[in-house]
Amino acid sequence: MPELPEVETIKNQLNRLIKGKTFNSVDVLLEKKVEPEALKFKRLIKGAKINLIRRRAKIFIFELNNGFSLIIHLKMTGQLIFAGDEKKAREMKNKHTHLIFHFQDGSFLLFNDLRQFGYVKLIKSLVVDREIKEKDLGPEPLERNFTLAAFRAILKKRPQRKIKQLLMDQNLVAGIGNIYSDEILFYSRVHPLRTSRDLNDAEIKSLHKNIKKVLANAIKDRGTSAKDYLDAKGKKGEYDKKLKVYGKEGQKCPKKCSGLIARIKIGGRSAHFCPACQK
Repeated sequence: MPELPEVETIKNQLNRLIKGKTFNSVDVLLEKKVEPEALKFKRLIKGAKINLIRRRAKIFIFELNNGFSLIIHLKMTGQLIFAGDEKKAREMKNKHTHLIFHFQDGSFLLFNDLRQFGYVKLIKSLVVDREIKEKDLGPEPLERNFTLAAFRAILKKRPQRKIKQLLMDQNLVAGIGNIYSDEILFYSRVHPLRTSRDLNDAEIKSLHKNIKKVLANAIKDRGTSAKDYLDAKGKKGEYDKKLKVYGKEGQKCPKKCSGLIARIKIGGRSAHFCPACQK
């Protein structure tokens, strides 16, 4: 699933590529992907201009000039691909393309989704914040209000929660998933099965620092293309080249210790770590 760095990367790119553009039409190739129903969706999109694209956790919010906002969640395998002309759009289209947005200047935006878990909603802008609030999302880890004190408070809320699960809980911290929780824990030398109450002061400080550091660095490299992720230009991210433990089961620890990267299941999700380095 695209995590915060991937969604932030696409958001930044789309603000450069399509902010200010006006929708001409939309091809709805799979009707269950849109809300409201396709005919109404098409009518409301036509002629609407994109004022701004913002992000909350892993959710895109396209603010339009007609009183509506486009809410998009990529979920497991969704992609948003920009095409500058019809030829490029034909090249980028595949059997998993479910929506094709046409802009008045002749460019396109494609929504692809292999697993079909993603969604595209058009709702009144006045209720966007309320809808997002109802999801009870945690704080944004790259914003200023995600202080060390705020992180300590989150840990105290769930003293018995395993730290890997806590980092991935969207109601506690927004945007971190399987990839970056593994990397954050590795840099912090913390075992994924440790509980919140078991962490000492130095480990808490290290985790807080590395949450910000790992996510920021991943954004600089346009995210991680471990599986299906592509950025808005249809290109793979570069951060997978810098991953230390995620997806590296059986390989030697990059810290050149005696350990081999191990993989265990925690709550149905995989955790990759070095048993020698992470205690």
